[in-house]
Formats: sequence, C-alpha cells, structure tokens
Amino acid sequence: MIIPIKITEPAQAEIRNIMANKNIPAEYCLRVGVKGGGCGGMAYALGFDKQKDGDEKFEVEGIPVLMEKKHMMFLMGMHIDFFDGNDARGFTFTNPDRKKQEEVKGE
Repeated sequence: MIIPIKITEPAQAEIRNIMANKNIPAEYCLRVGVKGGGCGGMAYALGFDKQKDGDEKFEVEGIPVLMEKKHMMFLMGMHIDFFDGNDARGFTFTNPDRKKQEEVKGE
C-alpha cells in the first residue's frame, strides 16, 4: 500500500506525546481529514478516532492513521509537521506536490 502522507519527526513526537498523556484509548488512531467550505477553501483536520466503514488505515512510523477514502485525493502527498515556537505552536500541513504542480502551471 502506498502511504499517502508524511509525518515529520517533530509531528510524530507530538502525536506520541498526545497519545501517551491525554488518555487516548489504545484502539484509537490518528484521523487525518479535510473540511470544506468557506472563503478559504479546504481546511485540514487532525484528531483521534476509531476506524469506521469507508476508512483507509495505514501506519506512518508506527503511528496508526485513518483517512476517509473520499479525502485521499485531497491529502495525497501531504506533509504534516509540528511547529513549536515562541509565538505559536501547532501542526502544519504542506503539500510539496501541489506546489510543484502550481509552479509548472505558472511557467
């Protein structure tokens, strides 16, 4: 199976920290998804959930990940990172493949 997303080492560490310290049940997985709507288009979502019908399940560096099949086309190639700075902290989503596509279209 092709792993559709990449989770950076800082993000992996934060996900493991959350799983260990926030009483996430062992049968739960990291759910990665998209939410549509609004002026800004798509928003990305992370959370912990049980597997449901219509989910794809895979592992990224030992982290069990769930994704709705219908979200795959929006998330393919996505990199999830974690930023912990003086002014802000949180997960970030970038898609290098999409940037390459946009650069080619702009030429």
